[in-house]
Amino acid sequence: MSHFQFPRWIDRILPGIPLFAGGGAVYMVVLIWYGASPKTTDIGYQPIQPIAYSHELHAGQLGLDCRYCHTTVETTGHAAIPPPATCMNCHFAIQPDGSREIAKLRKYFAEEKPIRWVRVHDLPDFVYFNHSVHINKNIGCTTCHGRIDQMEIVTQRKTLSMAWCLDCHRNPAKHLRPDGVEVTQMDWVTKLKTKVEQDDLLKKLRADGRLRSREQLQNCSICHR
Repeated sequence: MSHFQFPRWIDRILPGIPLFAGGGAVYMVVLIWYGASPKTTDIGYQPIQPIAYSHELHAGQLGLDCRYCHTTVETTGHAAIPPPATCMNCHFAIQPDGSREIAKLRKYFAEEKPIRWVRVHDLPDFVYFNHSVHINKNIGCTTCHGRIDQMEIVTQRKTLSMAWCLDCHRNPAKHLRPDGVEVTQMDWVTKLKTKVEQDDLLKKLRADGRLRSREQLQNCSICHR
């Protein structure tokens, strides 16, 4: 009975097999880690919306405050999406016979149908995020959303990952705005140049009871309820 024998050239590649196997394993880890990272899968997300609404025009050139459309952002967990009637408050008089996009808006309004906007910043269902809490702690809109006033099409600029959120909860000082500075002011650049100034504002907000301690902000129940 004959026995199968590997060809002699197999002996020459045997020493390299562990190297190839190890390299392949590292490659797969890097591929999965980078490919599934929020920096890869989420940043730059820019869905097509049912109406081509320009934030660059409305919030940027015209200076429309975020709260005119997102009326509940200061009082509830969710930033309300405006119904067609809110848009028509202006467009009854402004470009009433305007563009194709305004014609779409008028059709939604006439038929009393909601506009099915596609969510851009979509956190997992197991994450609890409250807009009003952050707004009332002097966290500006740009911290999470970027310069919305410069976006023709709204695009996700931050990862919104757990690590990204925790970094802010651990070191919130650099994201805080002093009292009197509107959180919706898009072009505001921090005047708190030194860490001492940032820390002083942080201590003030904590002394006023408006901001929790570092330990409390890292408690799991803050975001997972």
